[in-house]
Amino acid sequence: MRRGGPYDVTVTSPTLSPTRTWSAVLFDLDGTIVDSASDITASLAHMFAEMGLPVPPDEVLRSYVGPPLLDSLRMTAGFSDAESWEALNLYRDHYADRLLSSPVFPGVAGVLERLHAAGVPIALATSKPESMARRVLDHNHLTQYFTVIAGASEDEERSTKADVVAHALRGLQAAGIDTGNSVMVGDRGYDTLGALANGVPTILVEWGYGSPAEVGDSYAVVHSADQLRNLLLG
Repeated sequence: MRRGGPYDVTVTSPTLSPTRTWSAVLFDLDGTIVDSASDITASLAHMFAEMGLPVPPDEVLRSYVGPPLLDSLRMTAGFSDAESWEALNLYRDHYADRLLSSPVFPGVAGVLERLHAAGVPIALATSKPESMARRVLDHNHLTQYFTVIAGASEDEERSTKADVVAHALRGLQAAGIDTGNSVMVGDRGYDTLGALANGVPTILVEWGYGSPAEVGDSYAVVHSADQLRNLLLG
């Protein structure tokens, strides 16, 4: 079945059949729950300017949204470890004032509410620092729907998606929740790879910041909150 939008991929009907019952659902934050790209890229632009460097074009700045920023600064920007930490701190100081400006994508709060009402445990699994992620959920009155809020550690020791997903699963298990049939909801191939490292399939949302090249090993691609809700709940 052909899906329009930025992915423009073909997803088979069996993949989208809403018959599977998930024991828990993990959600990414940026690009999945909140539309934060413009706020993140504005802070990245500020960071580069403060470092005395040319500000990359928008498409390059958007590529930083999703993966751990410290890793991207090393690999994409070519910064040394010391430069990466200096840049990260500049970014965080600026972004802290923009953190709560990002709106929730249309329909997503309703999906979280329906999952919670149906008794499906929900965890957040984001590469954003955990303290920042909690502030975003609190501000948007979404914290009540989450059993676990898992994010990167402030020191970036826990920053890869695989590590964050593992952290979220451990939190769910500690709460007595069966995670044997969990699913991840994200917007980047990075989410898919991190979840698969923990044996968890991923549903990618088209309203985020991914590209056709990132569909890869995803379980399914959805183009609307209604379609996501149907796939998760039937």
